[in-house]
Amino acid sequence: MPPAEGTRAPDFEALYCDGETFRERTLSAVIDGGAVVVFSGFVFNAINENWYKQYDRAGWDEFEVPVVTVARDGPYAVNAFLREIDSPFAAFADVEGAAADAYDLLVERDGMAGARTARRAVFVLDDDREVRYRWVGDDWISPVPREEIERAVEAVGR
Repeated sequence: MPPAEGTRAPDFEALYCDGETFRERTLSAVIDGGAVVVFSGFVFNAINENWYKQYDRAGWDEFEVPVVTVARDGPYAVNAFLREIDSPFAAFADVEGAAADAYDLLVERDGMAGARTARRAVFVLDDDREVRYRWVGDDWISPVPREEIERAVEAVGR
């Protein structure tokens, strides 16, 4: 079961991509007063691009805490994607799915013979990685509850 509100979210180490470079980092190392951690499947698809652009238009890059995404792609693909959409967000390249597995989000992808990616999910964490808000999607396209997430981020930022 994915981490519940009030529990401590797992830490993980993966390649942290900023659109140009990548290096091994832990989630703990990028948390700055808290974080919004957004899990998705592969980066290069229209649905994922739509969500990134919506987070950008909603001003999530202006939160008091960083927004980091976790995608099941290699660092070169993640960086190319971030550059292509001119994203203000950084992302973890969860190449082997270890981060998604630690959060119990890995699922088999229909029609993709043995491919497993994270279910769409958003976690708002405080500075100690306590889950203050959690949303786990039932499908690949439903919108995230942006207003609920924004309220949770505001509460963490206080």
